[in-house]
Amino acid sequence: MMLKSTFCFCLAVMVLAPASLQAEKNATLKPALVKTGQPTQSESFDQKKLGKQWAVNKGEWTVSEDLLVGKELPADKHAAVLTWKLPHRNSMLRCSFQLKDAKFFHLSLNHPKGHLFRVMIDKNGMILRTDKDKKDPKSKPITLAKAQGKLDPNQWYTLQLEMQGDQVVAQLDNGLKVAGQHASLDSQKTGYRFVLKGDTLLLDDMAVWNLDD
Repeated sequence: MMLKSTFCFCLAVMVLAPASLQAEKNATLKPALVKTGQPTQSESFDQKKLGKQWAVNKGEWTVSEDLLVGKELPADKHAAVLTWKLPHRNSMLRCSFQLKDAKFFHLSLNHPKGHLFRVMIDKNGMILRTDKDKKDPKSKPITLAKAQGKLDPNQWYTLQLEMQGDQVVAQLDNGLKVAGQHASLDSQKTGYRFVLKGDTLLLDDMAVWNLDD
């Protein structure tokens, strides 16, 4: 589905994370859009290598001490990208991350013909944004929501992303939350793409709930 000038509802607010909330690894977060049971897929990186459902697109991605470690490679001249090949339309994903030396971490979603949207995280907060359609010269990315709050690069955080129809909600366990609605979001997605710029990003505790049934 092309990202054209379709109907768009944007939450044009700046949310500040409550200072009293403490982040942690593999926290349980209450879903905002969906009801869930047991995850349909999970990954704890207790094997030495990534399985067949993972595809390294750019950068270096290794399993070390039961953690997924991502690193950008200068020779690529591109951010590091790893895809978890789990096609879906509606779903929820939860994971733990630590920014370490990464300048940013994106959880990116594609549709079968190209980029769709992403959740963008850095040490200053989180942004929900649609992606530019590279096949449409008039297309532009649209910021649906922003949440401001400091993230400690050496602290573990839990990210939860919900996708239901044309709505998306992403939240961190430190209180940051972004939500948006756009007609283009209600489309088939090819999987989950983990994108980083910088030397080191740590990921763990992956869980997915497929909500298409």
